[in-house]
Amino acid sequence: MSEKIDLKNFTEDALISYVESIGQSKFRAKQIMGWLYRPGINSFAQMTDLAKVFRVHLDEHAYMSSFSDPIIEKASDGCVKFGFRLFDGHLIESVLIPEEDRNTLCISSQVGCAMGCTFCLTGTMGFIRNLSVAEIVNQVCAVRDYLLSQPREELIGPDRVTNVVYMGMGEPLNNLDNVIDSLEILTNQKGLDVAARKITVSTCGIVHKLNELGEKSTVNLAISLHAITDTVRSSLMPVNKRYGVEELLEACRTYPMQKRKRIMFEYTLLKGINDSDMDARMLARKLRDIPCKINLLSYNECPDLPYKSPDKKRILEFQKILLDANYSVFIRSSRGTDISAACGQLATGTK
Repeated sequence: MSEKIDLKNFTEDALISYVESIGQSKFRAKQIMGWLYRPGINSFAQMTDLAKVFRVHLDEHAYMSSFSDPIIEKASDGCVKFGFRLFDGHLIESVLIPEEDRNTLCISSQVGCAMGCTFCLTGTMGFIRNLSVAEIVNQVCAVRDYLLSQPREELIGPDRVTNVVYMGMGEPLNNLDNVIDSLEILTNQKGLDVAARKITVSTCGIVHKLNELGEKSTVNLAISLHAITDTVRSSLMPVNKRYGVEELLEACRTYPMQKRKRIMFEYTLLKGINDSDMDARMLARKLRDIPCKINLLSYNECPDLPYKSPDKKRILEFQKILLDANYSVFIRSSRGTDISAACGQLATGTK
């Protein structure tokens, strides 16, 4: 007997192809899609608008994966870190960042990461494997179920995931096919129904795959830039030795993007390395012809890594230079640092 198929790996179009291959009409795929991502659905027997004989067939040949019993850590600022154990024993992490009007979920796209950025703990794990479509989507499903299980009065934000950022473990563009399919499921009304404008994919700059992301999805793009000269960026981010700053910025200039949308450039400030007035002025000059906004991040210090964060005065001075150059510049406050859930801190000891 062949192995059962995980239906959560299928987009709606792929699900249509699957049901038609077993002699069913495409309408059945739409019915299944309407059930797969509902809270509390874990059995084909619950899909009561499908014929019983079809439900039995599905039960024999397919299944619906899910994450159960996550490892949960709660930070003093309300952030929640989830550790999800995969079928092969590996562990991935996701972080819920609640605010009064939204719940942002930071999800992973790989186990570990091959990029080796020297200021990021995830990079110290090395690359283990890509996540499947289902493993990406099930992070959102599991956190949604967690929110629904909590007493409403104890929640900081809504009882649902409103925003999703692919900023967890891994480089999303190195798992682009599965990321694109997961985006289709997240934004599908019969899937998880998250608006594309509330989803962001962050990349360190895999230039030859940027266009494909823009052509196949309308979600937001974030570029992990972190330095504006090749010398400094290559010392921090090995990917820059393949795709230099100018090549990356040219790909951003030609990135297929809807009108009025802007690319978010993420810039982590490292004391004495990329935080000078000269760095700020050069950044302002280099980004001049790219529709963008800038996210400044104070480095989240890790005992195992040598970098330090500049003080608040230096960060504000850096921001002012960019503001004076007429950029939209945000200083992103670190959340979840006391449980190692902040940006650059996700790492597990499981290999």
